[in-house]
Amino acid sequence: MSAAGLLKRVAQVLEDRGAAYGDPKTQMEAIARRWSITLGTPVTAQQVALCMIDLKLARLAHDPNYADGPIDVIGYAALIPEIIRGSRS
Repeated sequence: MSAAGLLKRVAQVLEDRGAAYGDPKTQMEAIARRWSITLGTPVTAQQVALCMIDLKLARLAHDPNYADGPIDVIGYAALIPEIIRGSRS
């Protein structure tokens, strides 16, 4: 897949996930609240996105041929500015 094709796929996945799960900032904040309780330390929505990227990178290290791995990494990275801004463009 070309870089342009990959980015188009990421955009489609983000759109699909937004339709399924709602606003990414709201979802990441909800996850951050849960992880904060689980870990006993404050977790931010941005940290959730970074941890999800790290999870996907660890999985890619195990299986670099997993096609959805780069899509997921790029997608979470693309959400970080939206989470910081608080609105989808």
